[in-house]
Amino acid sequence: MADYYKILGISRSATKDEIGKAYRTLAKKYHPDLHPDDKNAKAKFQELQEAFEVLNDEKKRKQYDQFGPDFEKFQGGGAGGFGGFGGFGGSRNGGAEWEFNMDDLFGGQGRGGGGRRNGGGFDPGAFFRNHGGGRASARDARDFNDGFGNWSSGGSRGGYSRYAPVKGQDIYHAVTIPFEESVEGTEANISIRNHSGETRKISAKIPPGIEDGQKLRLHGLGESSPNGGPNGDLFLTVHVSPHHCFSRQGNDLTLRLPVSISEAVLGAKVPIPTPKGEGFLNIPPGTSSGKKLRIKGAGVQARSGAGDLFVEILVQVPQNVTQEEADMFLKMEQKNSNDLRAGIQW
Repeated sequence: MADYYKILGISRSATKDEIGKAYRTLAKKYHPDLHPDDKNAKAKFQELQEAFEVLNDEKKRKQYDQFGPDFEKFQGGGAGGFGGFGGFGGSRNGGAEWEFNMDDLFGGQGRGGGGRRNGGGFDPGAFFRNHGGGRASARDARDFNDGFGNWSSGGSRGGYSRYAPVKGQDIYHAVTIPFEESVEGTEANISIRNHSGETRKISAKIPPGIEDGQKLRLHGLGESSPNGGPNGDLFLTVHVSPHHCFSRQGNDLTLRLPVSISEAVLGAKVPIPTPKGEGFLNIPPGTSSGKKLRIKGAGVQARSGAGDLFVEILVQVPQNVTQEEADMFLKMEQKNSNDLRAGIQW
């Protein structure tokens, strides 16, 4: 027993818009023109059309929800039956029947000289609006068109044309770059494997200031279209390797800089690395370990603005000292009358 909701992949509470959207997505995926070698594609496509035709019609959907796929048997006679089109004919239970073929529907373009030639595409919505016995509204016609897709008269080829070109599938890939390249920007050479197993190499431009986990969309670098449409896109997730000295917070950088005791006590001018090249930092006399010195505008140069560079001072205590050095530190301690732990209590 066919479950029309399951066929379209929707819930029983789906809105009319959700029904149309689900149908259009699946119709593009299973259209026979896209799968000429798949014998099941045509049956699947017809199944989708049948499900959409019922669920997109409020009256038929209500009857389907009540009676199931055999709801037509419970409708009774008259033009209101599922088999008739208003003034064209009756139901399966009686009355006249009106027969037609696809050439008639598509303006006679599928036959050599017969039928009506209007030079334009077939409008399914207009057909049911004009021949539905006055029951179909303009909105019904629009809804039918939305679900039916982009069809047109076949011209010299007859029948109907191929479905509108579809976009190729998107590809998702990830790349890891060094910390400094994420700040300065770079070009990453990556190998992309498509769904058919073929590998191609591309160069992806990574902008300055990109952050860990950020995604880039590269238009047209995805899968090719199966029927002449535009290529898909490549979505590239960028991961950033950590740095052994620098860290980042937004557009601000922090450098952990070791200094000697004498540099911290007496002050010094020391070289430091920055994204702009080597610079110099003036360390004030009496600088304690953990203090941060700020250099404005020396951080990440991003589109949102330039960040700052913070230098965190790490005073290095000597591990192995000579007797002479030990005597010197002892004399300094004896001359220091300040109680560094005054006020420290529970």
